[in-house]
Amino acid sequence: MSTSLRVQQLGKSYGVYNSPQQRLKRLLTGAQTQKFHWSLREVSFALQKGQCLGVIGDNGAGKSTLLKLLAGTLHPTEGSVQRSGRLTAILELGAGFHPEFTGRQNLVFAAGYMGFSTAEIEELTPSICDYSELGEAIDRPLKTYSSGMVVRLAFALVTAKQPEVLIIDEALAVGDQHFQKKCIQRIESFRQNGCTILFCSHSLYHVRQLCDQVLWLEHGHVKALGPMDDVISAYETHVRLKGQTNLIESPRIDKAPPSLNRETLSKITQIVIEGMTQEERPTLKSKDLRLTFQAITADSEPPSMGFMLEQYQGVGLMSLATHAEGVQPRAKAKIDGGTEWSIALTLPDMPLHSGTYVWSFYLFDKQGLVILDEWKNHIVFDWVSPSLTPGLVRLPHVWG
Repeated sequence: MSTSLRVQQLGKSYGVYNSPQQRLKRLLTGAQTQKFHWSLREVSFALQKGQCLGVIGDNGAGKSTLLKLLAGTLHPTEGSVQRSGRLTAILELGAGFHPEFTGRQNLVFAAGYMGFSTAEIEELTPSICDYSELGEAIDRPLKTYSSGMVVRLAFALVTAKQPEVLIIDEALAVGDQHFQKKCIQRIESFRQNGCTILFCSHSLYHVRQLCDQVLWLEHGHVKALGPMDDVISAYETHVRLKGQTNLIESPRIDKAPPSLNRETLSKITQIVIEGMTQEERPTLKSKDLRLTFQAITADSEPPSMGFMLEQYQGVGLMSLATHAEGVQPRAKAKIDGGTEWSIALTLPDMPLHSGTYVWSFYLFDKQGLVILDEWKNHIVFDWVSPSLTPGLVRLPHVWG
């Protein structure tokens, strides 16, 4: 299989100056500064055709620097980048558009800057306009657009033709939930058709959905590079140890469902956990656990509902989602033009040992591509197991 992208010992440094005068002296005389800050150093990897590499790391880890070096908007201080075929980078959607030009004029000029021929622009323009769903607004000045309309046009343009290599930097939050789903589906179709993708995101859910390999950057260096599950598990442990979980101690049970409108769109409305006390940190009294998940959506398509159980400031124990299990929530009623949904999950025999645990809840679209709403770390609870033996869980077993 051919290599689409090869990075060897890539690095980027910037001079550090103590004063503006020192910077000016450097510009006038060419004298080298003695201080450098390395945003990125000694990064190497190779991607084959059709592979998708996720890039993760804390803020300031060097992720954006890496993507700009690969896209060619920054020049490396050391190392090299070799790529095969046309590269498209989705970094700052809408950058370079002119507010006085119409949407159609902007896409024609921007397509020219991207290297499309006049014939290609004429051929692609109808499909770009259709994909952006801007309607008659395509012929209005860009200054009349909302920010969501601008990124719709930009995403439709830069993905109008599948490249050999696609670089994406946090571009899945464009527009509303309907358009987010279209974006993810287009990216997924590119991957299935052999496009090599580098995907940088803080959404580990989407990294899991799209990527087979993951690069973890820390302070500009490679912390880990390997299979998706291994690297993400290590990164999640790192995040927990840094105390970045921001757990919510107070329960949010029996929350009144909001009225459905443009702002709320699709939302979780209620989580009911039976057999749990109502204290500030509740205690689960029964080993038979039943949870009821209720939500509303802006259309009649059944959503997917996800449950995640984790040890408090520890490891993940279980995650379930209806789309992965082949089940659908039940439609209860129509609300303000939307639909109310409900599903119950029963765990008939909690296999956990005594400890403190936390539930999180997620509302997805039907295919599980887009997170419509999340109640992360929604409720922290204590559980006292009747078993006195140590451990984390009690696994099913047979004595022989």
